[in-house]
Amino acid sequence: MMRSMYSAVSGLRIHQGKMDTIGNNIANVNTVGFKKGQVTFQEVFSQVVRGASAPTGGKGGTNPQQIGMGAALGSISTIHTKGPGQRTDNPTDLMIDGEGFFVVSDDVNFNNRYYTRAGNFTLDRDGNLVTADGFKVLGYGADSDGNILTDVTNIRINRSATKAPTATELICFEGNLNSNTELIDPADPNKKGHLIDTEIKDSLGNSYKITFELKKVTESQADGNGWEMVVKRITDQGTKNYVEYPDNVLDALSLKFNSDGKLTTVGDADGEIANVKLDLSGIAFTHNKDDVELPTAVTPSGTFKEIKLFDPDDDSTFKDLTQYANEMDVKPKAKNGNTSGTLEGFFIDDKGIITGTFTNGERKALGQIMLAKFDNPMGLQKLGSNFFGDTRNSGEPQFGGAGVSGFGAISPGNLEMSNVDISLEFTEMITTQRGFQANSRIITTSDEMLQELVNMKR
Repeated sequence: MMRSMYSAVSGLRIHQGKMDTIGNNIANVNTVGFKKGQVTFQEVFSQVVRGASAPTGGKGGTNPQQIGMGAALGSISTIHTKGPGQRTDNPTDLMIDGEGFFVVSDDVNFNNRYYTRAGNFTLDRDGNLVTADGFKVLGYGADSDGNILTDVTNIRINRSATKAPTATELICFEGNLNSNTELIDPADPNKKGHLIDTEIKDSLGNSYKITFELKKVTESQADGNGWEMVVKRITDQGTKNYVEYPDNVLDALSLKFNSDGKLTTVGDADGEIANVKLDLSGIAFTHNKDDVELPTAVTPSGTFKEIKLFDPDDDSTFKDLTQYANEMDVKPKAKNGNTSGTLEGFFIDDKGIITGTFTNGERKALGQIMLAKFDNPMGLQKLGSNFFGDTRNSGEPQFGGAGVSGFGAISPGNLEMSNVDISLEFTEMITTQRGFQANSRIITTSDEMLQELVNMKR
Protein backbone atom coordinates (compact mmCIF):
# COMPACT_ATOMS: atom_id res chain seq x y z
CA MET A 1 0.00 0.00 0.00
CA MET A 2 1.16 3.54 -0.64
CA ARG A 3 2.84 5.45 2.19
CA SER A 4 1.23 8.71 1.07
CA MET A 5 -2.20 7.33 1.97
CA TYR A 6 -1.20 6.67 5.58
CA SER A 7 0.54 10.02 5.80
CA ALA A 8 -2.66 11.69 4.62
CA VAL A 9 -4.69 9.75 7.19
CA SER A 10 -2.43 11.10 9.96
CA GLY A 11 -2.92 14.57 8.49
CA LEU A 12 -6.70 14.16 8.59
CA ARG A 13 -6.54 13.10 12.25
CA ILE A 14 -4.46 16.03 13.45
CA HIS A 15 -6.48 18.57 11.47
CA GLN A 16 -9.60 17.09 13.03
CA GLY A 17 -8.01 17.54 16.46
CA LYS A 18 -7.16 21.14 15.66
CA MET A 19 -10.70 21.79 14.46
CA ASP A 20 -11.98 20.33 17.74
CA THR A 21 -9.80 22.80 19.64
CA ILE A 22 -10.96 25.71 17.48
CA GLY A 23 -14.56 24.66 18.02
CA ASN A 24 -14.01 24.59 21.79
CA ASN A 25 -12.42 28.04 21.66
CA ILE A 26 -15.31 29.53 19.73
CA ALA A 27 -17.87 27.78 21.95
CA ASN A 28 -16.27 29.50 24.97
CA VAL A 29 -15.90 32.92 23.39
CA ASN A 30 -18.19 34.37 26.10
CA THR A 31 -17.08 32.16 29.01
CA VAL A 32 -15.81 34.18 31.98
CA GLY A 33 -12.07 33.73 32.52
CA PHE A 34 -11.70 31.14 29.71
CA LYS A 35 -8.19 30.57 28.34
CA LYS A 36 -7.98 29.44 24.71
CA GLY A 37 -6.14 26.40 23.42
CA GLN A 38 -3.50 26.46 20.68
CA VAL A 39 -2.53 23.41 18.57
CA THR A 40 0.82 22.82 16.91
CA PHE A 41 1.86 19.92 14.61
CA GLN A 42 5.07 17.96 14.24
CA GLU A 43 6.33 15.34 11.81
CA VAL A 44 6.28 11.74 13.01
CA PHE A 45 8.99 9.74 11.28
CA SER A 46 10.99 9.81 8.10
CA GLN A 47 12.07 6.56 6.39
CA VAL A 48 15.69 6.68 5.25
CA VAL A 49 16.02 5.67 1.61
CA ARG A 50 19.71 6.37 1.44
CA GLY A 51 21.97 7.65 4.14
CA ALA A 52 24.41 10.53 3.91
CA SER A 53 28.00 9.92 2.75
CA ALA A 54 31.19 11.85 3.38
CA PRO A 55 33.41 13.23 0.62
CA THR A 56 35.98 10.62 -0.58
CA GLY A 57 38.75 11.10 -3.10
CA GLY A 58 37.51 13.10 -6.02
CA LYS A 59 33.83 12.63 -5.11
CA GLY A 60 31.84 14.95 -2.94
CA GLY A 61 29.53 13.94 -0.10
CA THR A 62 25.84 13.11 -0.54
CA ASN A 63 22.86 14.15 1.57
CA PRO A 64 20.46 11.66 3.14
CA GLN A 65 17.31 10.74 1.26
CA GLN A 66 14.18 10.34 3.41
CA ILE A 67 10.47 9.97 2.87
CA GLY A 68 8.18 11.36 5.59
CA MET A 69 5.61 9.07 7.17
CA GLY A 70 3.06 11.65 8.28
CA ALA A 71 2.37 14.16 11.05
CA ALA A 72 1.19 14.16 14.68
CA LEU A 73 0.00 16.61 17.31
CA GLY A 74 2.98 18.48 18.70
CA SER A 75 1.18 20.28 21.53
CA ILE A 76 -2.17 21.59 22.69
CA SER A 77 -1.19 24.57 24.84
CA THR A 78 -3.37 26.75 27.06
CA ILE A 79 -2.67 30.42 26.35
CA HIS A 80 -2.86 32.44 29.57
CA THR A 81 -2.93 35.96 28.17
CA LYS A 82 -5.32 38.30 30.00
CA GLY A 83 -8.75 38.62 28.48
CA PRO A 84 -10.61 41.93 28.11
CA GLY A 85 -12.57 43.29 31.06
CA GLN A 86 -16.34 43.58 31.24
CA ARG A 87 -17.80 46.08 33.71
CA THR A 88 -20.69 44.75 35.78
CA ASP A 89 -20.70 47.10 38.83
CA ASN A 90 -21.45 44.05 40.99
CA PRO A 91 -19.19 44.38 44.08
CA THR A 92 -18.55 40.62 44.23
CA ASP A 93 -17.47 40.39 40.57
CA LEU A 94 -13.67 40.49 40.57
CA MET A 95 -11.02 40.59 37.85
CA ILE A 96 -7.28 40.04 38.27
CA ASP A 97 -5.41 42.73 36.36
CA GLY A 98 -2.16 40.85 35.91
CA GLU A 99 -0.72 37.56 37.09
CA GLY A 100 -2.47 35.25 39.51
CA PHE A 101 -5.45 32.99 40.11
CA PHE A 102 -8.23 33.00 42.67
CA VAL A 103 -8.07 30.03 45.04
CA VAL A 104 -11.26 28.08 45.82
CA SER A 105 -12.03 24.89 47.72
CA ASP A 106 -14.87 22.47 48.47
CA ASP A 107 -13.06 20.95 51.44
CA VAL A 108 -13.76 21.93 55.07
CA ASN A 109 -10.02 21.88 55.75
CA PHE A 110 -9.19 23.70 52.48
CA ASN A 111 -6.80 20.94 51.39
CA ASN A 112 -8.46 20.50 47.97
CA ARG A 113 -7.59 23.72 46.22
CA TYR A 114 -8.53 24.77 42.72
CA TYR A 115 -7.47 27.81 40.75
CA THR A 116 -9.54 30.04 38.51
CA ARG A 117 -9.50 33.36 36.71
CA ALA A 118 -13.30 33.55 36.71
CA GLY A 119 -14.26 36.04 39.42
CA ASN A 120 -18.05 35.83 39.11
CA PHE A 121 -18.57 35.26 42.83
CA THR A 122 -21.67 35.54 44.98
CA LEU A 123 -22.57 35.33 48.68
CA ASP A 124 -24.41 32.34 50.14
CA ARG A 125 -26.85 32.49 53.06
CA ASP A 126 -23.99 32.31 55.58
CA GLY A 127 -22.11 35.19 53.95
CA ASN A 128 -19.48 32.96 52.33
CA LEU A 129 -17.98 34.26 49.09
CA VAL A 130 -18.53 31.37 46.65
CA THR A 131 -18.30 30.46 42.96
CA ALA A 132 -21.32 29.61 40.84
CA ASP A 133 -20.88 25.96 41.89
CA GLY A 134 -20.62 26.76 45.60
CA PHE A 135 -16.84 26.45 45.99
CA LYS A 136 -15.63 28.76 48.76
CA VAL A 137 -13.17 31.51 47.91
CA LEU A 138 -10.08 31.35 50.12
CA GLY A 139 -8.14 34.20 51.69
CA TYR A 140 -6.91 35.62 54.96
CA GLY A 141 -9.12 36.50 57.91
CA ALA A 142 -8.99 39.60 60.13
CA ASP A 143 -9.05 40.06 63.89
CA SER A 144 -11.54 42.16 65.85
CA ASP A 145 -9.46 45.29 65.23
CA GLY A 146 -9.34 44.77 61.47
CA ASN A 147 -5.75 43.52 61.26
CA ILE A 148 -5.21 40.98 58.45
CA LEU A 149 -4.07 37.58 59.73
CA THR A 150 -1.82 35.02 58.01
CA ASP A 151 -3.95 31.90 58.44
CA VAL A 152 -5.77 30.72 55.30
CA THR A 153 -9.55 30.53 55.65
CA ASN A 154 -12.67 30.98 53.59
CA ILE A 155 -13.80 34.53 52.93
CA ARG A 156 -16.95 35.23 54.92
CA ILE A 157 -18.80 38.51 55.26
CA ASN A 158 -20.72 38.33 58.52
CA ARG A 159 -23.78 40.54 58.23
CA SER A 160 -24.03 40.52 62.04
CA ALA A 161 -20.51 41.90 62.47
CA THR A 162 -20.18 44.85 64.83
CA LYS A 163 -17.60 47.58 65.38
CA ALA A 164 -16.86 48.02 69.07
CA PRO A 165 -17.17 51.48 70.59
CA THR A 166 -13.99 53.47 71.16
CA ALA A 167 -13.22 56.01 73.85
CA THR A 168 -12.03 59.50 72.93
CA GLU A 169 -8.27 59.96 73.26
CA LEU A 170 -7.57 63.22 71.43
CA ILE A 171 -9.23 66.63 71.23
CA CYS A 172 -7.88 69.20 68.76
CA PHE A 173 -8.53 72.94 68.71
CA GLU A 174 -8.82 75.09 65.63
CA GLY A 175 -10.16 78.49 64.72
CA ASN A 176 -9.55 82.07 65.80
CA LEU A 177 -9.49 83.83 69.17
CA ASN A 178 -10.58 87.43 68.69
CA SER A 179 -7.66 89.66 69.66
CA ASN A 180 -10.11 92.47 70.53
CA THR A 181 -11.74 90.42 73.28
CA GLU A 182 -12.03 92.12 76.68
CA LEU A 183 -9.25 91.34 79.14
CA ILE A 184 -10.39 89.37 82.20
CA ASP A 185 -8.73 88.73 85.53
CA PRO A 186 -8.88 84.91 85.91
CA ALA A 187 -9.36 85.36 89.67
CA ASP A 188 -12.60 87.30 89.13
CA PRO A 189 -15.45 84.71 89.14
CA ASN A 190 -17.98 87.27 87.95
CA LYS A 191 -16.29 87.72 84.62
CA LYS A 192 -17.42 85.04 82.20
CA GLY A 193 -15.27 83.88 79.34
CA HIS A 194 -16.02 82.33 75.95
CA LEU A 195 -17.54 78.84 76.16
CA ILE A 196 -16.77 76.13 73.61
CA ASP A 197 -17.73 72.46 73.67
CA THR A 198 -17.41 69.15 71.89
CA GLU A 199 -18.68 65.60 72.34
CA ILE A 200 -16.53 62.80 73.75
CA LYS A 201 -17.13 59.06 74.24
CA ASP A 202 -16.38 56.58 76.99
CA SER A 203 -15.44 52.91 76.56
CA LEU A 204 -19.08 51.89 76.03
CA GLY A 205 -19.75 54.57 73.45
CA ASN A 206 -21.76 56.81 75.81
CA SER A 207 -21.71 60.46 74.76
CA TYR A 208 -20.67 63.36 76.96
CA LYS A 209 -20.50 67.05 76.20
CA ILE A 210 -17.36 68.66 77.58
CA THR A 211 -17.39 72.46 77.86
CA PHE A 212 -14.26 74.59 78.00
CA GLU A 213 -14.07 78.25 79.08
CA LEU A 214 -11.57 80.63 77.48
CA LYS A 215 -10.62 83.95 79.09
CA LYS A 216 -8.26 86.56 77.71
CA VAL A 217 -6.02 87.33 80.67
CA THR A 218 -4.89 90.75 81.92
CA GLU A 219 -2.03 92.70 80.42
CA SER A 220 0.26 92.06 83.37
CA GLN A 221 0.18 88.37 82.71
CA ALA A 222 0.69 88.06 78.98
CA ASP A 223 0.78 91.53 77.43
CA GLY A 224 -2.71 91.07 76.07
CA ASN A 225 -1.72 88.05 73.98
CA GLY A 226 -2.46 85.32 76.49
CA TRP A 227 -5.50 83.19 77.17
CA GLU A 228 -6.45 80.83 79.96
CA MET A 229 -8.54 77.72 79.34
CA VAL A 230 -10.29 75.55 81.93
CA VAL A 231 -12.88 72.76 81.88
CA LYS A 232 -16.24 74.27 82.81
CA ARG A 233 -18.69 71.37 82.68
CA ILE A 234 -19.15 67.75 81.58
CA THR A 235 -22.68 66.56 80.79
CA ASP A 236 -23.92 63.02 80.14
CA GLN A 237 -25.84 63.37 76.87
CA GLY A 238 -28.06 60.38 77.66
CA THR A 239 -29.11 61.05 81.25
CA LYS A 240 -28.31 64.79 81.35
CA ASN A 241 -26.41 64.22 84.60
CA TYR A 242 -23.50 66.59 84.86
CA VAL A 243 -20.41 67.61 86.78
CA GLU A 244 -18.96 71.10 87.04
CA TYR A 245 -15.35 72.02 87.70
CA PRO A 246 -14.17 68.48 88.50
CA ASP A 247 -11.01 68.40 90.57
CA ASN A 248 -7.74 67.61 88.80
CA VAL A 249 -9.37 67.36 85.39
CA LEU A 250 -7.44 70.24 83.89
CA ASP A 251 -5.47 72.91 85.65
CA ALA A 252 -5.66 76.33 84.09
CA LEU A 253 -4.01 76.00 80.67
CA SER A 254 -2.07 78.99 79.35
CA LEU A 255 -2.14 79.81 75.63
CA LYS A 256 0.22 82.57 74.47
CA PHE A 257 0.42 84.23 71.05
CA ASN A 258 3.00 86.50 69.47
CA SER A 259 2.31 89.90 67.90
CA ASP A 260 1.52 88.17 64.57
CA GLY A 261 -1.27 86.15 66.13
CA LYS A 262 0.65 82.85 66.02
CA LEU A 263 0.51 80.45 68.94
CA THR A 264 3.88 80.25 70.65
CA THR A 265 3.35 78.58 74.03
CA VAL A 266 1.01 75.98 75.46
CA GLY A 267 1.60 75.49 79.18
CA ASP A 268 0.89 76.58 82.69
CA ALA A 269 1.79 79.79 84.48
CA ASP A 270 5.41 78.70 84.80
CA GLY A 271 5.92 78.15 81.06
CA GLU A 272 5.63 75.48 78.42
CA ILE A 273 4.89 71.93 79.53
CA ALA A 274 5.47 68.60 77.82
CA ASN A 275 1.86 67.61 77.26
CA VAL A 276 -1.65 68.23 78.46
CA LYS A 277 -4.12 65.47 79.24
CA LEU A 278 -7.58 65.33 80.73
CA ASP A 279 -7.80 62.80 83.53
CA LEU A 280 -11.48 61.85 83.76
CA SER A 281 -11.02 58.74 85.88
CA GLY A 282 -13.07 58.70 89.07
CA ILE A 283 -15.45 61.45 88.02
CA ALA A 284 -18.92 61.24 89.53
CA PHE A 285 -21.90 63.06 88.04
CA THR A 286 -24.79 64.81 89.79
CA HIS A 287 -28.37 63.69 89.17
CA ASN A 288 -30.32 66.20 87.15
CA LYS A 289 -33.81 64.76 87.53
CA ASP A 290 -37.04 66.18 88.97
CA ASP A 291 -37.66 63.19 91.23
CA VAL A 292 -34.28 63.51 92.95
CA GLU A 293 -34.46 65.96 95.84
CA LEU A 294 -30.81 65.93 96.78
CA PRO A 295 -27.81 65.76 94.49
CA THR A 296 -26.69 62.15 94.17
CA ALA A 297 -23.30 61.04 92.89
CA VAL A 298 -23.56 58.82 89.83
CA THR A 299 -20.60 56.90 88.39
CA PRO A 300 -20.57 56.56 84.57
CA SER A 301 -21.22 53.03 83.25
CA GLY A 302 -18.24 53.22 80.92
CA THR A 303 -14.67 54.22 81.60
CA PHE A 304 -12.69 57.11 80.17
CA LYS A 305 -9.23 57.13 78.71
CA GLU A 306 -6.82 59.98 79.25
CA ILE A 307 -7.67 62.55 76.62
CA LYS A 308 -4.71 64.31 75.07
CA LEU A 309 -5.11 68.05 74.46
CA PHE A 310 -1.55 69.00 73.65
CA ASP A 311 1.44 66.97 72.60
CA PRO A 312 4.64 68.66 71.37
CA ASP A 313 5.24 65.67 69.11
CA ASP A 314 1.81 66.09 67.48
CA ASP A 315 1.26 69.68 66.43
CA SER A 316 -2.21 68.88 65.03
CA THR A 317 -3.68 69.54 68.49
CA PHE A 318 -3.29 73.33 68.43
CA LYS A 319 -1.62 74.12 65.11
CA ASP A 320 -4.73 75.74 63.56
CA LEU A 321 -5.34 78.07 66.54
CA THR A 322 -4.76 81.80 65.87
CA GLN A 323 -5.39 85.19 67.49
CA TYR A 324 -6.45 87.74 64.89
CA ALA A 325 -8.82 90.70 64.96
CA ASN A 326 -11.53 88.53 63.46
CA GLU A 327 -14.66 86.79 64.67
CA MET A 328 -14.31 84.37 67.57
CA ASP A 329 -14.79 80.95 65.95
CA VAL A 330 -12.49 78.65 67.91
CA LYS A 331 -13.84 75.10 68.16
CA PRO A 332 -12.67 71.92 69.87
CA LYS A 333 -13.02 68.70 67.87
CA ALA A 334 -12.82 65.16 69.22
CA LYS A 335 -10.61 63.35 66.71
CA ASN A 336 -11.65 59.88 67.80
CA GLY A 337 -14.17 58.04 69.93
CA ASN A 338 -17.36 56.51 68.61
CA THR A 339 -20.40 54.44 69.45
CA SER A 340 -20.72 50.81 68.42
CA GLY A 341 -21.98 50.03 64.93
CA THR A 342 -23.34 47.16 62.87
CA LEU A 343 -22.28 46.19 59.36
CA GLU A 344 -24.29 47.96 56.68
CA GLY A 345 -22.12 47.36 53.60
CA PHE A 346 -18.72 46.38 52.28
CA PHE A 347 -16.35 46.99 49.38
CA ILE A 348 -13.26 45.27 47.97
CA ASP A 349 -10.17 47.27 47.02
CA ASP A 350 -7.41 46.60 44.50
CA LYS A 351 -5.43 44.58 47.07
CA GLY A 352 -8.37 42.26 47.67
CA ILE A 353 -9.00 43.64 51.17
CA ILE A 354 -12.68 43.45 52.08
CA THR A 355 -13.59 46.50 54.16
CA GLY A 356 -16.85 46.69 56.06
CA THR A 357 -18.70 49.97 56.56
CA PHE A 358 -20.63 50.28 59.81
CA THR A 359 -23.61 52.29 60.94
CA ASN A 360 -21.42 54.42 63.20
CA GLY A 361 -19.49 55.68 60.17
CA GLU A 362 -16.37 53.64 60.84
CA ARG A 363 -14.67 51.06 58.64
CA LYS A 364 -12.88 47.82 59.44
CA ALA A 365 -11.12 45.17 57.36
CA LEU A 366 -13.04 41.89 57.30
CA GLY A 367 -10.47 39.83 55.38
CA GLN A 368 -8.33 39.68 52.25
CA ILE A 369 -8.75 37.56 49.14
CA MET A 370 -5.76 35.31 48.44
CA LEU A 371 -4.17 34.83 45.02
CA ALA A 372 -1.90 32.08 43.70
CA LYS A 373 0.68 32.10 40.91
CA PHE A 374 2.81 29.45 39.22
CA ASP A 375 6.23 29.37 37.59
CA ASN A 376 4.65 27.64 34.56
CA PRO A 377 0.92 28.44 34.29
CA MET A 378 0.78 26.60 30.93
CA GLY A 379 1.49 23.45 32.93
CA LEU A 380 -1.86 23.71 34.73
CA GLN A 381 -4.54 21.18 33.88
CA LYS A 382 -8.08 22.21 33.00
CA LEU A 383 -10.63 20.55 35.29
CA GLY A 384 -13.87 22.03 33.97
CA SER A 385 -16.10 24.69 35.58
CA ASN A 386 -13.38 27.28 34.80
CA PHE A 387 -11.03 25.52 37.26
CA PHE A 388 -7.38 24.62 36.88
CA GLY A 389 -5.38 22.10 38.89
CA ASP A 390 -1.65 22.12 39.51
CA THR A 391 0.54 19.43 37.96
CA ARG A 392 4.15 18.32 38.27
CA ASN A 393 5.10 20.68 35.47
CA SER A 394 3.22 23.76 36.68
CA GLY A 395 5.35 24.20 39.78
CA GLU A 396 4.15 24.64 43.33
CA PRO A 397 1.56 27.38 43.93
CA GLN A 398 2.84 30.59 45.49
CA PHE A 399 0.25 32.40 47.60
CA GLY A 400 -0.05 36.06 48.52
CA GLY A 401 -2.13 39.21 48.40
CA ALA A 402 -3.03 41.13 45.26
CA GLY A 403 -0.90 43.99 44.01
CA VAL A 404 2.37 42.86 45.65
CA SER A 405 5.19 40.37 44.96
CA GLY A 406 4.30 40.02 41.30
CA PHE A 407 0.57 39.41 41.83
CA GLY A 408 -1.87 41.40 39.74
CA ALA A 409 -4.21 43.94 41.28
CA ILE A 410 -7.89 43.11 41.77
CA SER A 411 -10.45 45.18 39.90
CA PRO A 412 -13.85 44.96 41.64
CA GLY A 413 -17.04 45.35 39.65
CA ASN A 414 -15.37 43.81 36.58
CA LEU A 415 -15.07 40.35 35.05
CA GLU A 416 -12.30 38.97 32.86
CA MET A 417 -13.79 37.67 29.64
CA SER A 418 -12.48 34.93 27.36
CA ASN A 419 -9.18 35.62 25.59
CA VAL A 420 -10.47 33.98 22.39
CA ASP A 421 -9.91 36.17 19.31
CA ILE A 422 -12.74 35.41 16.87
CA SER A 423 -10.89 36.78 13.83
CA LEU A 424 -7.85 34.61 14.59
CA GLU A 425 -10.01 31.55 15.22
CA PHE A 426 -11.82 31.99 11.91
CA THR A 427 -8.51 32.34 10.11
CA GLU A 428 -7.26 29.17 11.82
CA MET A 429 -10.51 27.50 10.84
CA ILE A 430 -9.92 28.32 7.17
CA THR A 431 -6.35 26.99 7.17
CA THR A 432 -7.43 23.89 9.08
CA GLN A 433 -10.24 23.22 6.63
CA ARG A 434 -7.87 23.61 3.69
CA GLY A 435 -5.33 21.35 5.33
CA PHE A 436 -7.99 18.69 5.95
CA GLN A 437 -9.21 19.09 2.36
CA ALA A 438 -5.69 18.75 0.92
CA ASN A 439 -5.02 15.57 2.93
CA SER A 440 -8.29 14.06 1.73
CA ARG A 441 -7.18 14.79 -1.84
CA ILE A 442 -3.97 12.85 -1.16
CA ILE A 443 -6.10 9.82 -0.21
CA THR A 444 -8.30 10.04 -3.31
CA THR A 445 -5.30 10.60 -5.58
CA SER A 446 -3.45 7.66 -3.99
CA ASP A 447 -6.58 5.57 -4.50
CA GLU A 448 -6.66 6.50 -8.19
CA MET A 449 -2.99 5.52 -8.53
CA LEU A 450 -3.73 2.14 -6.95
CA GLN A 451 -6.65 1.75 -9.31
CA GLU A 452 -4.35 2.33 -12.26
CA LEU A 453 -1.99 -0.26 -10.86
CA VAL A 454 -4.81 -2.79 -10.55
CA ASN A 455 -5.96 -2.06 -14.11
CA MET A 456 -2.53 -2.97 -15.46
CA LYS A 457 -3.56 -6.66 -15.11
CA ARG A 458 -6.11 -6.37 -17.89
